[in-house]
Amino acid sequence: MKIGPEQLERLRFLARVVQREQQHLLTTDERVFNLPFTAARARDLAENVDEAERVEAFVSRFGRLQDTLGDKLLPLYLEALGEHLGAAIDNLDRAEKLGLIPSSDDWLAMRKLRNQMVHEYIEDSATLADALQAGHEFVPTLTAVVKAFLNDMRTRGWLTA
Repeated sequence: MKIGPEQLERLRFLARVVQREQQHLLTTDERVFNLPFTAARARDLAENVDEAERVEAFVSRFGRLQDTLGDKLLPLYLEALGEHLGAAIDNLDRAEKLGLIPSSDDWLAMRKLRNQMVHEYIEDSATLADALQAGHEFVPTLTAVVKAFLNDMRTRGWLTA
């Protein structure tokens, strides 16, 4: 399918954005999870400002990359393919069928997890630690999704580098 120059430029812009967001997430992930994130580490966040800022950065970058991929790039990408846009779950199901995401259920689990990392931050250190550790375990999934989008866009000639 032929796409317009404005749509193509927006896709290319979002490709650059997700690459940058992925790199920021990977950097922060490495700094936060150099050791397993435990409830004790979560409890100590109030006193350890540097660690708290790293955790906050991880949560923010995790959510931002997921939002950019699922809420911005995916709908534009599907539109460029001539697909009918539907509800978010329908778009995720279509992305799964296209091989862009491994599982729409996992994607929704990541979304729920992100919300949990944000809302449980102050309430329960064990829940926060579990959510953060689970978020860390999803970082390779987000990285694989970025790679899948970029590879497919290159195959279609939408990206040259």
